[in-house]
Amino acid sequence: MMRDPLRFAGSLSDRGDLVEVRLGPVRACVPCHPDLLWRVLTDDRTFDKGGPFFDRVRSTIGNGVGSCPYHEHRRQRRLIQPSFHPERLKRYATVMEQEAAALTDEWEHGQTVDVYRALYGAALRTVLRSLFATRLDAEAAAGFRESVETVLDQLTARMFLPRTLQRLPLPANRRFDRAVAELRRGIESLVAEYRRGGTDRGDLLSALITARDETAHDQAAPGGDSLDDTEIHDQVLTMLAAGSDSVAAAVSWALYLLDRTPEALARLQREVDAVLGGGPARGGSVPELPYTGQVIMEALRLYPPGWLFTRVTTERTELGGHQLPPGTTVAFCAPAVHRRTGLYDHPDAFDPDRWLPERARTLPKGAFAAFGGGARKCAGDTFGLTESTLLLAAVVGRWRLRRAPGSDVRPVALSTALRPRRLLMETSTRHARTAQDGQS
Repeated sequence: MMRDPLRFAGSLSDRGDLVEVRLGPVRACVPCHPDLLWRVLTDDRTFDKGGPFFDRVRSTIGNGVGSCPYHEHRRQRRLIQPSFHPERLKRYATVMEQEAAALTDEWEHGQTVDVYRALYGAALRTVLRSLFATRLDAEAAAGFRESVETVLDQLTARMFLPRTLQRLPLPANRRFDRAVAELRRGIESLVAEYRRGGTDRGDLLSALITARDETAHDQAAPGGDSLDDTEIHDQVLTMLAAGSDSVAAAVSWALYLLDRTPEALARLQREVDAVLGGGPARGGSVPELPYTGQVIMEALRLYPPGWLFTRVTTERTELGGHQLPPGTTVAFCAPAVHRRTGLYDHPDAFDPDRWLPERARTLPKGAFAAFGGGARKCAGDTFGLTESTLLLAAVVGRWRLRRAPGSDVRPVALSTALRPRRLLMETSTRHARTAQDGQS
């Protein structure tokens, strides 16, 4: 699993619909059938966030909407949902457009680009600017980037490290602890500044601070009618993590797959040229870029960024004909279903047309789980899909990227998001938008 997570996960469905694996000293059940996965995702009272590994993640990223237990989730979800209202998404899309343009403007013909690193920088700047309308100065932005990178580089690996090793004064542990502390201080400082201002600036942080839960008078909604500073910190940290490396990983894999599939690239170029006309990507153009969206969806199916999560059973339950006692760890591993033979035709093949509406609607619930499902489906899924589509359209509209020597596209072992180790690509300027160019 650590050396080759996709091969490991993809092999599980050959062993059954519910497979027991050993993660160190812990036994975990992996649902490999879409019906079983859908049950786990939608019955979040029985299959609650947690388990010995996830509890370690929670101690780092806090108790935000992505990590909190069932009894806290509904209230948190109601409070953060206004942050992703369509009107606010339009404002965020403007930031996405600007950062996509800035990224493609800085490249030069014949340059070799570390694609994931470049996309990660653009995605992190986008989420920072979406979170904080007040532009961070270069030093503050660099500080956030360094701290987030350090945390994400070690977060999943620390799930499997004994707590005794995490407490040792090793250089890696000191870097990690320092990064977490610096993120906390930076976020606390910005929250305090916003509270002093007292106005909605149209960004994510304003939405979190001003959010009110209209059901809080009901005893079924404990915790108050707004988020306190600790809760806001945890939501911001969750958004920083989810909104940066996941988007960069998805678009990186899409560019890698397109380079290997010239006919798909040519079709995508034609769509982007027709919609954007050689101009910059625009948030309002996303509905006019259906094939671009299909490419992103197929990249997410083959390489889902969030590839390993755990749930824990809160009561005795039956799953796939097996009785699971309370406290059973259930590992939610999307590739185990996404690459299941018989669920998708040629499951290891790159086929964006799987996501044509008439084909996608025939898939069973649970067949695609890159964003989870049920009440705990990712609250920022539209944000992530919009940003990924705009980034991909901006890059493909201006540049032809070809894989360069020195690349290593094996997924990083135990990375928080499933991403290539080193995807180097050489840039070529796309000239006049002609039919012939579409085949280049």
